[in-house]
Amino acid sequence: MPYTCWYECIRCARTYSIYEVIYRCEDCGGLLEVEHDQDALSAHSTDEWKMLFDSRVRAKQHPFGSGVWGKKEWVCPQLSNENIVSMYEGHTNLFNAQNLGAQLGVPDLWVKLCGNSHTGSFKDLGMTVLVSTVQQMRQQGVDIKAIACASTGDTSAALSAYAAAAKIPAVILLPKDKVSTAQLIQPIANGALVLFLDTDFDGCMAIVQSLTQVPNIYLANSMNSLRIEGQKTVGIEIIQQLDWTVPDWIILPAGNLGNVSALGKGLLMMHNLGLIDRLPRIACAQAQNANPLYLSYQRGFDDLQPVTARKTLASAIQIGNPVSYERAVRILKSFDGVVEQVSEETLANAAARADRTGLYCCPHTGVALGALIKLIEQKVIHQDERVVVISTAHGLKFSGFKVDYHHQRIPQVDSQFANPPIELEASLSAVQDAIQAHHLI
Repeated sequence: MPYTCWYECIRCARTYSIYEVIYRCEDCGGLLEVEHDQDALSAHSTDEWKMLFDSRVRAKQHPFGSGVWGKKEWVCPQLSNENIVSMYEGHTNLFNAQNLGAQLGVPDLWVKLCGNSHTGSFKDLGMTVLVSTVQQMRQQGVDIKAIACASTGDTSAALSAYAAAAKIPAVILLPKDKVSTAQLIQPIANGALVLFLDTDFDGCMAIVQSLTQVPNIYLANSMNSLRIEGQKTVGIEIIQQLDWTVPDWIILPAGNLGNVSALGKGLLMMHNLGLIDRLPRIACAQAQNANPLYLSYQRGFDDLQPVTARKTLASAIQIGNPVSYERAVRILKSFDGVVEQVSEETLANAAARADRTGLYCCPHTGVALGALIKLIEQKVIHQDERVVVISTAHGLKFSGFKVDYHHQRIPQVDSQFANPPIELEASLSAVQDAIQAHHLI
């Protein structure tokens, strides 16, 4: 059977073609989601889907070796393979963090290293779908001159790389002095038009939404549900890597809330098609300095009250007015979800503690790990449960944060796991003395 998908309003259910330049419902203003023909997908048995997806892992045939496009029928089935722009994203390591888990009291702990991707973050998963769809729209005669996004760093890197590969101009709006050097240089190197604005992410987001009301500039932020379709494969991939079994918990950092929306969407699709017989619980982790979802959760998700996000080490989630709030709340309610917040000191020490076991965590992963520690202490998460923490970006993008941590240069953070280099004279005796002082021999 042919597989199809379309946009559908999450409020009034009005439908649109995925090739329309539209981000909200024209009738009620609701966000749109990509919906699939479930009857066509149900024509395959659960075993057939599992065998198909397993057979495509790292396959040489374009584009099915990608972790996203290996599940093309569930993502964006109408796209022509010739228009798919892929860096063979996905298939990132599900790290068995048994040493860290033993320390924390949850021995069955795993960390999904989404940062082990082309541009160093999970944003590649969604951007391949969005840019590929724009590629096909342009081929069909839709007058899209450029793709634009507001970003705290990782989205800009993914958009600029995939747009460059597709030979489509990219326009990047970044908050001035609020992204790391490693994040800033990526879109510059890829040839995007980078605009450094004297505002925060929420300010950039407001401008890019106005900018993209012109139909020939296409919006690439996660309120565009094509991004969600690619990012939803991370949940499917976690289950696949666990031999098609379901963990008890999945914990992830939360900023603009597209990621938790995507995670839940992929897992619900698996459940509806019978590939899993239960759902995990989801925990969203926010920095205390940028915590609108946490505050809403404390009020029973009554509404979103935007906050002015204060500076946080977890700069990618320094967001006070998340655009995917409505989607995220629906997912959290469906998954018996919880929301926790962590301080700057907690996230910094959690990341450093994980690094001591062989990881190299970005500060946002530190937020998720800090939330895990709090949820264990609160006895919400128990010793016998399997837990997966999603690491959203590669730690190398935030090496400045780590240098400052180990040199005790982060204000109001007591670096409990600091390990600064020791300067010595160049002599054998000095080296031997240092080794003995640290009781290594």
